[in-house]
Amino acid sequence: MTIIEAIEDKRFFRPLFKDLSTWHSWLIFLRVLFGLPIEERKDRRLFRQCTGLKRPPGKPAKESFVIAGRRSGKSFISSIISVYLACFKDWKPYLSAGEKGWIFIIATDREQAKIIKNYISGILNSNPIFQRMIKKELVWEIELSNNVNIAIKTCSFKSVRGYTVLAAICEELAFWRDENSANPAQEILTALRPALATIPESLLIGISTPYSRSGLLWEQYHAYFGSNEKGIPLLWRSPSSRMNPTIPKKEIERAYIQDRSAARAEWDAEFRDDLESFLPIELIDGAVVPNRIELPPISDVGYCAFTDVSGGRHDSFCTAISHRDGNGKIVLDLVREARPPFAPRDVTQELCRVLKRYGIGVVVGDRYSAEWAASAFRENDIVYEPSELTASEIYINSLPLFSNHQIELLDNKRLYGQLRALERRVRSGGKDVVSHLPGLHDDVANSAIGAIVLSHSQASDVEFLNILEETTRRHYESAAEDALTDEEKLDRRMMKWLLGGELEPPRDQNDESVNEGRKTYTIKIEKIK
Repeated sequence: MTIIEAIEDKRFFRPLFKDLSTWHSWLIFLRVLFGLPIEERKDRRLFRQCTGLKRPPGKPAKESFVIAGRRSGKSFISSIISVYLACFKDWKPYLSAGEKGWIFIIATDREQAKIIKNYISGILNSNPIFQRMIKKELVWEIELSNNVNIAIKTCSFKSVRGYTVLAAICEELAFWRDENSANPAQEILTALRPALATIPESLLIGISTPYSRSGLLWEQYHAYFGSNEKGIPLLWRSPSSRMNPTIPKKEIERAYIQDRSAARAEWDAEFRDDLESFLPIELIDGAVVPNRIELPPISDVGYCAFTDVSGGRHDSFCTAISHRDGNGKIVLDLVREARPPFAPRDVTQELCRVLKRYGIGVVVGDRYSAEWAASAFRENDIVYEPSELTASEIYINSLPLFSNHQIELLDNKRLYGQLRALERRVRSGGKDVVSHLPGLHDDVANSAIGAIVLSHSQASDVEFLNILEETTRRHYESAAEDALTDEEKLDRRMMKWLLGGELEPPRDQNDESVNEGRKTYTIKIEKIK
């Protein structure tokens, strides 16, 4: 029995569809996926619109990637395909005695996995024929009497190794993230494909709403959509309204008014052009020093420290230390991360001991936790100063350092993964914003890059004062007072003041901007001294 026949049959899937006509586009996709004929002219036109191909392949696909908008029915169709493959196909010729075959549905996270599990459990338990096939049902697995198991997993390549995989459906592939992996989607597919290759009728499906123009889903679409080459995946892209005509048009129109770029991706299945990876992988790879885990403190070296404070429940508490070496490179010496749950004051106490080993008396961190952090660090004789820059500004300021190969990073997987996950949101008429991808963290990256930018900034300030002092000495002290113009006389007095002389620059006592500038420079000079 074909999947279309099973869907139309009242004994099986038909009762699950309230109005089967609204699922027509999905039925055409399933026909193409399983190599079934398309007879109607309008359906062939739909096929061409969604695949870019002139004619259907005419045989079942081994791999397929579906790019569809939100609320188009992706998860439900994934569940139907899974149950069909598990209950209707005969896998005995490919399984040894006692061997179990697995159908994986791989989700972005546990919340998404729970939705898929509920769909599959509901389908199996709502039908007496399917229900009799259930041998055991666990939280994330369903064991069937035909030696086929359906398992719902989250996106980790380690969780899919060592199984006889009959089929794998990768849900919301564009949003797969793992802070311990540079490219989890690619790693998981690399782990799955050898297992699937041993089963002649196996199937791999990636199904997702699109996101940025990077990552595996974009690469598959960019390389294969509309291509007639043999052996390549079947690509299907369609907006939500085509796959699910019951979505109210006003809801889509309202989304376009709120955020056009997001709406184009979520409803029209267009990859976003306002997002891009912040750091190319080549720049990150070029900065990492292989096998360098941590550097010990060295005497007579000026270290900087940056911390990303956490309350101990959700985010990590991270601190990084860096310095500038004799060759002008900014070197990351140490990264410490405390993952939740933890006691914040205990972590602060331990970090302060580390800071003192490196001769550090001042640590810089974000403003959001400044009041609590200042108190906690003060108790351990360390001064906490709020950063003048936001996390986004810190990242943007580090880009020239990466581009000019001025950074040496530690070989830290968490840091590497978080740097890879940073994205730059391009804003027309305003500042670009850099932040981590949805569902991830950047605690390690924020502290490490914060320390690097801090080291570069302080080194630049010292260089500025040295140059300023030398310029002042050569340019002004060699000139007679009466040989200077009024502007140069003023400039001379300003330079002496900046360098710590007794003279103050002439100023208007009521000029608030001059007074504020004087205050800022005084504080800055004192810090550097």
